[in-house]
Amino acid sequence: MAKVKDYEEIIGKSRIEELYLLAERLSGKIVQTINSTAVGGGVAEILHCMVPLLNELNVKTYWDVIRGDNRFFNITKKFHNALHGKDVDVSKEELDYFLDISRENINFLKFSGDIIFVHDPQPIVLVEKRDKTDKKWVWRCHADISQPYTKVWNFIKDYASRYDAAIFSAPVFARHLPIPQYMISPSIDPLSDKNKELPAKVIDSVLNKYKINNDKPIISQISRYDFLKDPIGVVDAFKTARKYVNCQLVLAGNIATDDPEHDKVLTKVKEKAGNDPDIHVLIIDPTHNDIEINALQRASTIILQKSIREGFALTVTEALWKAKPVIASAVGGIPLQITHKYSGILTHSIEGTGYWIKQLLNEPEYAKKLGENGKAHIKNNFLITRHLREYLLLFLSLYYEGDIISLLYE
Repeated sequence: MAKVKDYEEIIGKSRIEELYLLAERLSGKIVQTINSTAVGGGVAEILHCMVPLLNELNVKTYWDVIRGDNRFFNITKKFHNALHGKDVDVSKEELDYFLDISRENINFLKFSGDIIFVHDPQPIVLVEKRDKTDKKWVWRCHADISQPYTKVWNFIKDYASRYDAAIFSAPVFARHLPIPQYMISPSIDPLSDKNKELPAKVIDSVLNKYKINNDKPIISQISRYDFLKDPIGVVDAFKTARKYVNCQLVLAGNIATDDPEHDKVLTKVKEKAGNDPDIHVLIIDPTHNDIEINALQRASTIILQKSIREGFALTVTEALWKAKPVIASAVGGIPLQITHKYSGILTHSIEGTGYWIKQLLNEPEYAKKLGENGKAHIKNNFLITRHLREYLLLFLSLYYEGDIISLLYE
């Protein structure tokens, strides 16, 4: 696990010193962060990095995970899809069951933090535990709620409004709420196993493990198997491009414990791929996957993220950090990361994605320049140290008014 000072070589000494100064102003405060899974998905991945760094900065931070059965997570998956704009029927019985399990979690958890930091809809009802003490409650929404299904959003909104503050990943996700809202984009850890440099022999060993012959360009999409990631559309785009260029496709994903739709999506993807020897559909063990995902990304010629809706897409961030040319849908937080034709390619359709696969394979120098520009953009905007700084500033803003930065120099 990287230490705070290990990032100095990447971001500079002054930024590291600022992190320590901000953290010093939070001396004695305890942060309790709560989400729905310890394994799988971008939230858990960020917390695995963020929590140790906060503790190293002497901001004592705990991480708790709520409990839930299959029915509970099937309901919260409906919430997830509804917040992303799907017209989803959630019955009164399902809402009542969601509330029952949520209140069981309220009784199960010990709320020991000065700042209770709750992630996404699954644990949102925990705010019912809020009392008249000076604890601060923050809700972090990682979903694209720019066009949510109104019925479900109104239910979620009633609870979100009880928090002291809400955080969203992009300006377009902001909603009408009676509380302060903050825009804090997610981030990657450049020193983690998923993002650090790898020797060629490690990359080769991973390709050998999954029987991928590196004899032709590799087009990849590395995301969980979710209809909103459109892996079936990826297969169609690949087949469109392959009519003109010789290439192969890698679809790789892990399993998030709070996503019950995984098996259904995976089955449909396998049916779509059929017995095509140029399509590799992989399941990566979520508990030991970081090196393998890193290797697959570094072995790729082009990386796709053909999402239908997207909160932010850390897979795009990871790919750009590795200086890979990325073709991604112009949805959610992806346009924050990609400027079309400068730091990547933004598309709106299967046909457009297929077209750009063909173009970039035929113009390798242009593809290389896109990757270089993309990496520079990620370095300046989407590394864990920036994310950490903004969380520290947010925590301070809960206790102070006015210019928080001026506190550093009092």
